[in-house]
Amino acid sequence: FFLIYKYKYTMKLIFFYILGIILIVSGLFFIIINLNLLVLGYSFAYFVYFIISNLFCNIFFIGILILILVYERGKIWLLTT
Repeated sequence: FFLIYKYKYTMKLIFFYILGIILIVSGLFFIIINLNLLVLGYSFAYFVYFIISNLFCNIFFIGILILILVYERGKIWLLTT
């Protein structure tokens, strides 16, 4: 029974790890696409405000948070086994 639980827990970690990477890549894609605002003459402060207020750019930060949580859970899991 313990091996089945361990396998399910590992699959959850792998799923959230892949999800975090996908969110980071898509968030970085939108941030790079929106770099054109700097070319149009907007200031860097406006660009940072746009990234913070735009939902698609915040996907990047959500992905980083998921990866941090997966890393911490995995570290705890490795210490208990």
